[in-house]
Amino acid sequence: MIHFHRAVFFAVLMVAMTAIMTVVTTAAEWSVPLAGNTFRTRQDTNLDLKANDNGVLISDSRDTHSAYVHFDRPCKLSIAINGNSKSNATPLALSINDTPHAIEIGPSGSDGFVVEDIEIAEAGYSRFDFQLNQPKKDASVVLKDMVITSSTPELKVDYVRDNEGNMFYWGRRGPSVHLGYPLPSDIDITHAYSEITVPVGQDPIGAYYMANGFAEGYFGIQVNSETERRVLFSVWSPFGTDDPSKIPEEDRVVTTAKGPGVSAQDFGNEGSGGQSFLVYPWRAGVTYRFLTEVQPDGKGNTVYTSWFGDKAAGEWLLIASFRRPKTDTYYQGFHSFLENFAPSHGQLPRQALYANQCVLDTAGKWHPITAARFTGDGTASDRHRLDFSGGVDGPAFFLKHCGFTNESTELGQTFPRSASVEMQPPSNLP
Repeated sequence: MIHFHRAVFFAVLMVAMTAIMTVVTTAAEWSVPLAGNTFRTRQDTNLDLKANDNGVLISDSRDTHSAYVHFDRPCKLSIAINGNSKSNATPLALSINDTPHAIEIGPSGSDGFVVEDIEIAEAGYSRFDFQLNQPKKDASVVLKDMVITSSTPELKVDYVRDNEGNMFYWGRRGPSVHLGYPLPSDIDITHAYSEITVPVGQDPIGAYYMANGFAEGYFGIQVNSETERRVLFSVWSPFGTDDPSKIPEEDRVVTTAKGPGVSAQDFGNEGSGGQSFLVYPWRAGVTYRFLTEVQPDGKGNTVYTSWFGDKAAGEWLLIASFRRPKTDTYYQGFHSFLENFAPSHGQLPRQALYANQCVLDTAGKWHPITAARFTGDGTASDRHRLDFSGGVDGPAFFLKHCGFTNESTELGQTFPRSASVEMQPPSNLP
């Protein structure tokens, strides 16, 4: 029989206890607010999430609610679901990346329901699906947050962290991404031309594909509903306000012309100014062209005019002309972007090809755009959402966002492309 000296025994014991304590203290915890990270994903409804700062209400057993969380590596974790139900215990079906778990949510004040030993097999977004497993009509639960705990070393977890700055709204809209086009220096630009093709299946409700952006406004196409699509052209007032009724008369953007069927009015809530739109049944898979003219009138104002059309059909439609007061400028800040303005559809992917950008100077010479700088809004740059990408696809630049895909392109880089004979505007300009 082997006998250990007491001092040796206690030394071994201390080493073991230290190892146990180290494992405990290296576990990290993340609290995911479900109101900012969850979507109704039942495919036959366009209804928005019933949510506020207190959580997500689930009251229909036919609905599926999906939360998305990004893990930067495979990991093992446990989760605690915090919430409350109307009854003593309401059963929920929880599916994590299509692996089912049965849980119960008790009345207000009950402890969170814990699911342990969850394996996340791949880096990227994981989906957590919640569905009432209770056919009673009066059954409902409010799910507040999902507390994730993991001892995986150096694990990074990304999601919409809180509602500061209304981030639940912005996070559910998804990341907006942009292409900034460098313009030739020391010359004045009067016109910008570009083309957009939206791939089939990449045009859900809420998508805005902005083609010709400039320092004072923007011009592009959007999906407004299942049955309506628009061409949108807007110019901001030089008077800074979100309420157009507060703009002094001398600072108002004036509509000087508009095409057949075009509506023009004031707009607000994102700055204010003049907005025009044409209800037009544009289609995915078709290439559309955009032309914007920016010309000072020599009287302290600048006139902005935009045209749109189906490229293959040789179409040109006048959208509108706006006169912006207290402005003396040519075309500045040429850019494009991709955004989603419908938070209830922020889980659906969008993509567009942006091609054939070129600009015209005051001497009548066209200049092709051969580079684009890739940037994103705060939702992207602050890592609330990571499902965005951009780059070069043949002769075109591309932008993608939303859908909780695992494609993510580093912001701030510049995409070069080669000039070609195709990079020029059509001969039949309006």
